[in-house]
Amino acid sequence: MISGAPLPAIREDTAGFWEGTAAGELRIQRCSNCRRLRFPPRPMCPYCNSLDHTWDAMSGNGRVWSYVVPHPPLLPAFMELAPYNVVVVELDEDPLIRLVGNLLESAEGAINEVDPATIRIGQPVRVVFQPAGEDVVLPRWVRS
Repeated sequence: MISGAPLPAIREDTAGFWEGTAAGELRIQRCSNCRRLRFPPRPMCPYCNSLDHTWDAMSGNGRVWSYVVPHPPLLPAFMELAPYNVVVVELDEDPLIRLVGNLLESAEGAINEVDPATIRIGQPVRVVFQPAGEDVVLPRWVRS
């Protein structure tokens, strides 16, 4: 856990995602009408305008689509961790579904333990989950 890090607000339209991460599952909204996945979560399907959806468990596998290495000035909670990586991962189930997180060496690892020079676009990864606060478990990534 990173002390003082800003955490996401759990709202009605995102609760299914956060309930999944707390249970160790990567759940993505699926429209009940057109069956397309959508992320970030939202009340209405952007493809068919349906208000009905389910929360489907994904495999947790994907590929690094992009990444950055933030440099100062940073939020105070992250200053001592720099340099660290932030990756964008496209899911195997749908490459249009992309999640932002950090690439770690292990499920218990720190966000600054991977040498950014070793990260490659297209590299296969799998999701892991790390508690980040009382009610928040964040999806992060390890090489697969």
